[in-house]
Amino acid sequence: MRDLLTLPKPHLHVHLESTIRRATLREIGAANGVRVPEDLGGSGGFGDFASFFAQNDLVRTCLRRPDDFRRIAYEFCEDEAAQGVRYAEVSFTAAAHGERLGDLGMPLTAVLEGLEAGEEAFGIECRLILDHSRRRSVERAWRTLDLARRHDRVVAVGLAGDEAHPGDPFTEVFDAAHEAGLHVVHHAGEGEGPASIRQALGPGRTERLGHGIRVLDDPDLVAEVRERGIPLEVCPSSNVALGFVPSLDAHPLPRLREAGLLVTLNTDIPALINTPLATEYAHVRATFAYDDAALADLARAGVTASFAPPRTKETLREAITAWVTAPASP
Repeated sequence: MRDLLTLPKPHLHVHLESTIRRATLREIGAANGVRVPEDLGGSGGFGDFASFFAQNDLVRTCLRRPDDFRRIAYEFCEDEAAQGVRYAEVSFTAAAHGERLGDLGMPLTAVLEGLEAGEEAFGIECRLILDHSRRRSVERAWRTLDLARRHDRVVAVGLAGDEAHPGDPFTEVFDAAHEAGLHVVHHAGEGEGPASIRQALGPGRTERLGHGIRVLDDPDLVAEVRERGIPLEVCPSSNVALGFVPSLDAHPLPRLREAGLLVTLNTDIPALINTPLATEYAHVRATFAYDDAALADLARAGVTASFAPPRTKETLREAITAWVTAPASP
């Protein structure tokens, strides 16, 4: 079995605010007068989605100064590179932070600065997805799009958060994003069923499905997603921690792959559940008895699904092939 830390990986579904090191969060919180409990997050579940939102809100409250945002972006690059990630598309709720702090552009500018420094220091390539909570206003979604249009490093915009809130109010925003040449990616089919996926694929204009695991509830929808080549950003440990799947053993990842869908492997909220990307790959290896070839196929699927430049995709595919064809450790 080959070392999964050395498998060259893309990472397509990960929220920057949920990657922050606990020590960093405590230091930032202390500097900004916010107490961070020692037991924030963990390897277990959250009990319910509301508990997750409460923890996420605490994390966001800690972030106030430009240096806070620069630091978490820089450390994201360092930590991802240590996991074998060569290319990442990291999600960030830029407009929400900007509105909260009274400076719409500051958090995004600082994050971009941190990513640029981290790329140079750690040899990783990163792009941003600006997400917007389904619970929030259409006006903020327009502000998110406005921020995205200003920066070439932003490759996509999309909806995140509680899928019980419909995506229909935001369709004009994503029409405009498409016209502006931005990619569109939505969370759908995690907490809600096929209707949320159909909305995302139709008027939502999504090009990938964030999670998408409930596509299996509808065989006709499975066929459509397969025929259209819509990738799924699957995050098994997060699905279990948030209560959408009872256990890793019960996770539908193998059935999604057996259905011929383009399945990518991601973490979603790694720091909150102590599951960085190489560990997620290790969990999949142990739970489903996947060999190195299957794990390499998951990494290749991420390359195919990514919005990376052609040269980056070519380089990554070559590196994955080199990993899986090299002699395995005894």
